[in-house]
Amino acid sequence: MVSAPRQIAAQLLRAADSPGDFLENRLEHDDGFRSLRPDDRRLAQELIFGVTRWRGTLDWLIARKTAGRPQNASVQMLLRLGLYQLFWLDRIPEFAAVNETVQLARESGYAPQSGFINAVLRGCLREGEELARALDELRTTEPATGWSHPGWLVERWQAALTDPADLQALLEWNNTPPSVFARANLLRMEQGRLLELWRNENLAYDFRFYEWAGENMVFQLHAVPSLAQLPSFQQGGFYVQDPSTLLAVHELGPLPGETILDYCAAPGGKATYMAQLMGNQGRIVAHDLSADRLEFVRENCTRLGVNIVELVAAPPAILPDQFDRVLVDAPCSNTGVMRRRVELRWRLTADEITRLAEEQLGLLRRVAPGLKPGGTLVYSTCSLEPEENQQVVAQFLAIDPRYELIRERQLHPVHDGVDGAFVAVLRRK
Repeated sequence: MVSAPRQIAAQLLRAADSPGDFLENRLEHDDGFRSLRPDDRRLAQELIFGVTRWRGTLDWLIARKTAGRPQNASVQMLLRLGLYQLFWLDRIPEFAAVNETVQLARESGYAPQSGFINAVLRGCLREGEELARALDELRTTEPATGWSHPGWLVERWQAALTDPADLQALLEWNNTPPSVFARANLLRMEQGRLLELWRNENLAYDFRFYEWAGENMVFQLHAVPSLAQLPSFQQGGFYVQDPSTLLAVHELGPLPGETILDYCAAPGGKATYMAQLMGNQGRIVAHDLSADRLEFVRENCTRLGVNIVELVAAPPAILPDQFDRVLVDAPCSNTGVMRRRVELRWRLTADEITRLAEEQLGLLRRVAPGLKPGGTLVYSTCSLEPEENQQVVAQFLAIDPRYELIRERQLHPVHDGVDGAFVAVLRRK
C-alpha cells in the first residue's frame, strides 16, 4: 500500500464491523477516493473489494496462524489486508505489504498490536509455498472456505449443479472483478459518433454480441477511467449496464406508442432501454418505493434524453386493463450478481430467500391486474434460486388462471458468461 490507498484502507479499518455499509455508502461518494490518481484508485479499490470477497479464506489463514484465537475486529481487518497483498496481489513487494500494514496499524491506534501483526505476516511469508499449496487444496476439499463463500450457499449450488466443475466455475466467477459493459444510447447519438468520442477519449473497448441485444449495442470497456468525467458519458452516449439486464426488456418487446409499467424501476437501466426501443414515443410509468433511488432514474433519463418516463414513488393505483405491457423487476437475493455485490455473500441468509419469494409472489398478484387482455407481463430477477424464479411463476399461474406462461429463461454465469438473470414471459389470455 502506498500512502494514498493506505488512507482509504484506514477508512475500511474504521468500518471493520460493517464493511458492507462502507462499500455501499462511502466508497462511491468519498471525495478522497475519487481524487486519487487512477493507479492509486485502482489499488485502493482492489484492496477493499478483494479483502471483502476473500474474507472467509483470509480468516482461515489467520486462524491457522493464531491457533484459532479470536482477534479484535480491527486487528483481524489489518491481518486480512496484509495477507491479501501477500497471497493475492503480485505487484506489491512482500516487504512493502508487511511494512505498510504494520505502519497502518500504528497510525490507526494499534501500535501495541503491531508487533503481533508483524509476526503473523512474516510467519506466513516464511511458510508461503506451503500455505499456497494448502489454499489450492482447500478449493477442492472445502470449496466454501477455499472460495470464500458461506457454506449453506455452496451446499445449495452443489445440489443444483450436477457437474462439480460448474460449481467451481461459479465460485471462481464470483471472486473475479466484473467487466464493465456499455449499452449504446441511440436517443442521443448513433454508434459511429459514440465510437468516435471513445477514440478521442482514448477509451479502449471491444464489440460484444448477445442475441437478445442486437448488433453494435453492447461494448466491453477496458481500463475504465472515471466515466462521469468523459464527454461521451456526459452527453448521454451510453449507459453502463451488464448485458444480462437487457434480456428482460428484449422479451417484453416494447413498441412505440404503448403504455408500459416498469415496477421496481430504479436505477433506470431497463426503463431507459425501453424508451430507446420505443423511439421515445409512448408512456412508461416507472415505480420504485425509494424516492432517493427514483432520483437516479430521473438523472439517467435526463442525461440519456428520455422524456416519456413518469416517476411514481408511492405504490401506483393499479387500474384494470391499464397497461399494454408490464415489467416486474422484482427485488431478489441478487445471487446472480454476487461478483458485483461483493459484500452480499456475508449478508444473505437462507431465510431471506424464502421471505423474498413470498414478497415476489405478492408483487405479481398486485401488479398483474393492470395488464390489458392479450398484453405481455415479464417477471425478472437477478437470482439463481428456483424459489425466486420458476417456483414464484408456477405459484402465480396456479392462483390466477387468466395468465399463461409463454417462455422462461435462466441466464447463468457459468453457461452464458454474463451475470445471472431469470426472465419469465406471461400473457394475459
